This record gives sequence, structure tokens and C-alpha cells, in this order.
Amino acid sequence: MSEIANPTPTVEQLCAIEACREAARRYSYGIDRLDGDVMKSAYWPDAIDEHGRYSGNAWDFCDHCVGSHDKWTWTMHSIYTHRVEIDDDMVNGRGEAYCITHLFDGVERMMSTWYGRYQDRYECRDGEWRIGHRVCVHHANTKEHVPETMGIDASLFRQADFDRPAAGRRMGV
Repeated sequence: MSEIANPTPTVEQLCAIEACREAARRYSYGIDRLDGDVMKSAYWPDAIDEHGRYSGNAWDFCDHCVGSHDKWTWTMHSIYTHRVEIDDDMVNGRGEAYCITHLFDGVERMMSTWYGRYQDRYECRDGEWRIGHRVCVHHANTKEHVPETMGIDASLFRQADFDRPAAGRRMGV
């Protein structure tokens, strides 16, 4: 059995763990809102992202994603079971998060779903935690036609694409 680095984290470790999780959440939020600056804030400028066919500078990957994800009406990158361990030096950490991504094409009414994990190496520089290296692990993917809605008048809601792209827009209301 692997040794758990922080079986009972200290307050300082808990703050570092939450900062690492927040970096991962910024990535997901940024890609879903097509906001490259928010995505980049998850990574150090010299970070590496190994994302299938793409392997290289993470900031370049962010630019690539914003350009490639605008073909969908909306996307939803959801992170689950996010474990983070912080080294005793309080400068390095590692994490793994499960990810399910829904990508919806409103014209064709097709839902593509990606299942996988993010394996991250985190670094703290000048008191700030960001991703230094990410490896994206694939589990499965599906694509299905979504013919019907759930039968409510959804036209009264703001639609999912109303704030895509959201560059410069503050989160929330």
C-alpha cells in the first residue's frame, strides 16, 4: 500500500491543498467559459501539459483549447475525487482528479462525453500554487444524440452559451 503523504494535514497543508484544487478549478472554469487567461492562471508559464495529441507548453495548450472548444454550444468540465498531497517542503505537491467532460452541439443535438483523470504536479512560487505539469489520462468517451428536452419551458432561463466567451467577465452575478 502506498504511504499517504498527509494522512492528517496541518492547517498550512490544508491551505496548500485547497490552493491546488482552486488552480484545477480555474482550468475547468476557464475552458468552459472560453477564457484563456483564467485557464492560464491555473498553470505556471513554463508548465507542461500532456493532453493526448498535444504535449507541450500549457499556456500554448490553453490558447489551442479556446480555439477548438468554441465549436460546441457549451462544455462542462467537472472534477471529482480530487486528492492532493503536499510535500514537507511546502513547495511541491501532487494531485489526481477524476474528470467527466460534457461537450454539447446544440445544432446537431449531440452530447460527447469524455471520462478520465488529471495527474498534476503542483508548485508553490512566491506563496502561489499552480500546476507545473499535467498529464491527462483517458478512460473512455461516448457520443449520443439527445433528441428531447425534459419538457420544461427552458426559454425563460439564460442559455448555457450566453457567457461564452467570457474573457474579462467576473464570475457570478
